[in-house]
Amino acid sequence: MNILRFFLFFMILTHACATEPYVEKPLLDRIEKKYKIFAKKRFFYQQKSLDSARDKTDLEKLDKVNTFYNGVRYMSDLKVYNKKDYWATPWEFLGKDKGDCEDYAISKYFALIYLGVDSKKLFFTYVRSTQFKAAHMVLTYFETPRSEPLILDNNNHKVLKASIRKDLTPIYNFNGTSLYKAAEKGNGKKVNSQKAHKKWDMLMKNMKRKKI
Repeated sequence: MNILRFFLFFMILTHACATEPYVEKPLLDRIEKKYKIFAKKRFFYQQKSLDSARDKTDLEKLDKVNTFYNGVRYMSDLKVYNKKDYWATPWEFLGKDKGDCEDYAISKYFALIYLGVDSKKLFFTYVRSTQFKAAHMVLTYFETPRSEPLILDNNNHKVLKASIRKDLTPIYNFNGTSLYKAAEKGNGKKVNSQKAHKKWDMLMKNMKRKKI
């Protein structure tokens, strides 16, 4: 019995040690230096929130991640970065504690991948909001390529099916490797958008160099 307990303890300890933090210490130190201690505390809370969802189902992970990042304040790119359209890294977004719809979607995307959600199921989706009369980006989750997507939206704390979100009209989806004309069910017809791909490529460069 003692041997069994030791083995279980060893397995738990090994698993814990093998789990890399979402934001490693050198980057966290840079974040604290640039954005001060309150920003560092936000990243600690982020890690705690992600750890609590690690062994949950995909749907539970979606809900946890959506709720956490929706606590960040909305602010336009012009006010935050003095640019008309800028896609922030997750570290910039949480470090500044403000951003626009693309920034919410990007941070949710990478957090869910960190939690083990298949990236092939996650898409950035441009929609038109009938409520705000404007273009808008959300993150969508497809259980299968032909499933009705679930929507993670900074304007709504609930993760809901696309058919329930009557206020959103889908335009197109993409996830870095593909771009589709959006449909309520499934990814739809493949299209081309150089603007989206350029923004994605720049984001990947900023992610690689851990831009804060």
